[in-house]
Amino acid sequence: MSFAFVFPGQGSQTVGMLSELAEKYPQVLATYQNASEVLGFDLWEMTRNGPEEVLNMTANTQPALLTAGVSTWRLWQEEGGPSPAIMAGHSLGEYTALVCSGVMKFEDAVSVVADRGRYMQEAVPEGMGSMAAILGMDNEKLDAICEEMAQGQIVSAANFNSEGQVVIAGHKEAVNRVVEAATSAGAKRSVVLPVSVPSHCALMRDAADRLANRLASIELSLGDIPVLHNVDVTAKTEPEAIKQALVAQLYMPVRWVEIVQAMAAQGVQQIIECGPGKVLCGLIKRIDRNLGALPILDPDTLQKTLASVTGEGKN
Repeated sequence: MSFAFVFPGQGSQTVGMLSELAEKYPQVLATYQNASEVLGFDLWEMTRNGPEEVLNMTANTQPALLTAGVSTWRLWQEEGGPSPAIMAGHSLGEYTALVCSGVMKFEDAVSVVADRGRYMQEAVPEGMGSMAAILGMDNEKLDAICEEMAQGQIVSAANFNSEGQVVIAGHKEAVNRVVEAATSAGAKRSVVLPVSVPSHCALMRDAADRLANRLASIELSLGDIPVLHNVDVTAKTEPEAIKQALVAQLYMPVRWVEIVQAMAAQGVQQIIECGPGKVLCGLIKRIDRNLGALPILDPDTLQKTLASVTGEGKN
């Protein structure tokens, strides 16, 4: 059976995530220790005990989630899990996928995503940007509303998460205008999200320029597993092309629906979400009901997923 691995992005973090896995498998703490040495502070202590507002700071969230995904992938390998046919990550999760596929060194990625989070936060002053989820509206209709409601500001689609679920991002006032207009135009639901950074829109251009300079300092390798990129739903092998895709990802939308559809078109039958939460599993089931979607977030789900893929599990 052909299967894929996917890695979540910001929003999947919770205080105490991976605690059950860490109690049973030393690899989790070892991976967090490695990340802590890179960052210069105890990342596991922050992940385990918070406080929530500190973990939710973008520059902290990103390395915490990256490390969660990588440590879970390493457990999969330790437990004899086979390699997937393909990988992808949602936004930040793309970096996790690149580490797990062998393209990017873990230590480099930890440092880069911490800087990425800082660049994003510094690009837009607190309170200026916003994001909102628009449910139950045609993409073209929503694009037209964004164009009409921009009124000299920036607002556009940021995440195509599933059919009928699009996240928009931009200036706070413009996002609020779109939310109101979309609701009036028949959207089933419009929800402003509790985030301070308007990701995947033109407000991130300055952050993208800084990220390009930062990525220039690291070396990438030829990976073992193809990774589909958020910006164009293709797998790349040239280091410069990969870096360009990561830079463009900051101000271009996440094409998650197309990524899942591309996996299915390539024969993938089951997709495994590696890291905290089940957000991507929920989206995958809404995109294609014929695909299996399983999470790995604690010892129980690790063994269940291993058994599902290999036909045998361990205790």
